[in-house]
Amino acid sequence: MPKLGRGQTALVTGASAGIGRAFARALAQRGLNVVLVARDKSRLEALAAELEASGVRAEVLDADLGRPSDLERIAERLRSEPAVDLLVNNAAFGVAGRFAELDADAAEAQIRVNVVAPTRLTHAAASSMRRRRSGGLIQVSSGAAFIPSVYNAAYSGTKAYLSIFSLTIAEELREEGVAVLTVFPGFTRTEFQQRARYDVSQVPAFLWQSAEAVVEESLAAYQAGRSFLVPGVPNKLAIALSHLVPYAWLGRLAGLVARITRSRPS
Repeated sequence: MPKLGRGQTALVTGASAGIGRAFARALAQRGLNVVLVARDKSRLEALAAELEASGVRAEVLDADLGRPSDLERIAERLRSEPAVDLLVNNAAFGVAGRFAELDADAAEAQIRVNVVAPTRLTHAAASSMRRRRSGGLIQVSSGAAFIPSVYNAAYSGTKAYLSIFSLTIAEELREEGVAVLTVFPGFTRTEFQQRARYDVSQVPAFLWQSAEAVVEESLAAYQAGRSFLVPGVPNKLAIALSHLVPYAWLGRLAGLVARITRSRPS
């Protein structure tokens, strides 16, 4: 079973807010040193100061993972010392709207950050970890990987890729001492919806989780050696029910969900 212990090092992407920041705090509480990756340097520095006050080391790497040079810099950190024991691939973003009406560059940018970046970072981390026969990855996907998210076509597509990729990598690395957990959060209270310009004001309260709840369940699942986690009972039920729906009908189901929750671009 993978273990999280004092003195280990975790690298968290998208660490400046939301689920990424919650991961950084939870890992620091467990005594891990953290490498914080995101675009907003001032937020990262404030978080680093907070975490270092608890007695761990916090390294700040401000980077835009959609930029090849920045992405390679983070990949090189994963290959260097001190060794990274846990990679949390969390950074991602969505742009809400009818796909045909969006700027095509916005869709491509999502692919670079949500697909290309975690693929390259996973390769860098796994290459190093398998030589040591230790370490692990937590890949933050989304329930949108199973149930298409209307007005978030590119985002759903990127998360579907990350999910299949990560579940496959988990099997390839299982016997080499490297653990891989893929997490599929549902509605989580973060800045994601606001940044994506997505109106979720009518989504029922019982469907929401806090970032902290997602992270605690994720870390428990990781240490239990699991490779797949849907956090939260409502999300588990929704995804289980989606598997009963013929694949050809999933798009219609997504449209129905959007109408019921009145989720739409703002």
